[in-house]
Amino acid sequence: MSPSPPPEPRRGNRGSDIIGPRNPEREKQAPDLIRPPSTDHGTLPSLKWSFADSHMRIEDGGWARQTTVRELPSSTELAGVNMRLEEGAIRELHWHREAEWAYMLEGSCRFTVLDGEGGAYEADLTKGDIWYAPRGRPHSIQGVGKGGCEFMLIFDDGSFSEDETFLLSDWLAHAPKEVVAKNFGLDPRVLDKLSQKEKYIFRGVTPDTSSPGLPSDAPKSKHRFTHNLLAQPPLKTPGGTVRIVDTSNFPVSTTIAAAHVTIEPHGLRELHWHPNADEWSFFIRGHARVTVFAGSGNARTFDYQPGDVGIVPRSLGHYVENIGDEEVEMLEVFRAPKFEDFSLEQWLKGSPGQMVLEHLNLQDSEDGRKFMEVLQKSSGKEPVKAAKAKL
Repeated sequence: MSPSPPPEPRRGNRGSDIIGPRNPEREKQAPDLIRPPSTDHGTLPSLKWSFADSHMRIEDGGWARQTTVRELPSSTELAGVNMRLEEGAIRELHWHREAEWAYMLEGSCRFTVLDGEGGAYEADLTKGDIWYAPRGRPHSIQGVGKGGCEFMLIFDDGSFSEDETFLLSDWLAHAPKEVVAKNFGLDPRVLDKLSQKEKYIFRGVTPDTSSPGLPSDAPKSKHRFTHNLLAQPPLKTPGGTVRIVDTSNFPVSTTIAAAHVTIEPHGLRELHWHPNADEWSFFIRGHARVTVFAGSGNARTFDYQPGDVGIVPRSLGHYVENIGDEEVEMLEVFRAPKFEDFSLEQWLKGSPGQMVLEHLNLQDSEDGRKFMEVLQKSSGKEPVKAAKAKL
């Protein structure tokens, strides 16, 4: 079978083919940029970035790559870091100016953090679990179990940089050895082997997960810094599932809320908007299309696949359509304590019926009657719709 041709910027009798230099494989990944829907209009900036285009920082036992406002200028509220740790590898003890929210993509890890009262918290996490480290709280991550782990870190500032983390090894390398020794009441010679630069990610001894790693006399935190997101019962809809996590069920996560969404083949994450924060989306599986409506006649359509990040600025209308033959799995993340959205259906169902019909030019018609019948039967909130509407 011959490979499929790349899309051409044609629509009916308009447009023409590309005869100059081109990147066909890249164009196939984003056909709606090459041949946008006729409803697209205006000059919305790019709302898409792929982690495949991010710089890969390769370390002893793992790697990291980030998507921040430097890579995606429209991502002003949140930044993301994709990280991999092999079994036993350690993301060293550190802290940030920003809060850290994380989702486990594969494998398992051990997470530790200190709370504001000095209490220590430790948990072992697997695929679908999340953690949250508030701003300034020291924490660490270590790959455990065969194969280690990979996870997505989200920070509540788009200008975040993974290279500006406060690291234990970096701090000690830039403090006089005699001062460090005095701090602990040691002979300075004990510290002769301190690293002269940051360790960041390095290989360590894989802990025995059948027993705690924290010292037995360490004060235990009263707070819960992890949440089993995929173990949470989902909201099941005709076209997929939604799991929402915010301060209502994960109280410690005061600056970040999220939704884990699945969309069945050719299904639709309904037309909606978020009034309280930008949406930072990470696509885990499947292929999706998103059109973002910015008002004043401006709209632009983007195609997303695994490893892509999408941005929808606060209050801009949009949908997510599964355009493939496999399920779409994605995270919707927000710099907010609560998840909030309004759907088009909810809005119209809560408005005077005659007024709705007059807006749609369906008044005094059989089509208008059918439309209102469907709207009245709906719940008003069906976050993920099946491929075929039920008439």
